[in-house]
Amino acid sequence: MPQSKHQPGRHVNLKLLSSLPGAAMEKRYMSIFLLLVAISCALGKDTGKKETKETTAKPKLPQTLSRGWGDQLIWTQTYEEALFRAKHGNKPLMIIHHLDDCPHSQALKKVFAEHKDIQKLAEKFILLNLVYETTDKNLSPDGQYVPRILFIDPSLTVRADITGRYSNRLYAYEPSDISLLYSNMQKALKLLKTEL
Repeated sequence: MPQSKHQPGRHVNLKLLSSLPGAAMEKRYMSIFLLLVAISCALGKDTGKKETKETTAKPKLPQTLSRGWGDQLIWTQTYEEALFRAKHGNKPLMIIHHLDDCPHSQALKKVFAEHKDIQKLAEKFILLNLVYETTDKNLSPDGQYVPRILFIDPSLTVRADITGRYSNRLYAYEPSDISLLYSNMQKALKLLKTEL
């Protein structure tokens, strides 16, 4: 009988042993589950932060006054500032009217910006590029079209004698007209020396 007494104890011990690993297993599963929940919450917060950081921390870079026409050149911000600098600096003013979404403007801008001689010669001008029309009607003597480039001397006179090759758009230039634009820039500088 002592065996029978020992047997139930053993049986109880086995039950305890078998129940302990189940409880321990259950604790392990619960610990792993809580760990996974904590990790996924932490990753979820980090991912959310990264997304908001990327969308809010990346401010739109300010566009330079060159708008791609020559970043190394000094450009004026307003028409009034350009007139003032031309007059007081005794330099000719070159005004480029263009639009960002105009394919003709974009094509001319690309050629203008890549032309090393034009970029070097442009350093001798007061420069302004406009993506909007001004109220000064002298800047649209033959209409409001883009791209158009006008030259103004330091006496603040629009040089009507410095034009492109088109009779219906006197101040228009296309990429193929880049050498004409270059010679017109030289002409504006030459006239400045001889007339003023």
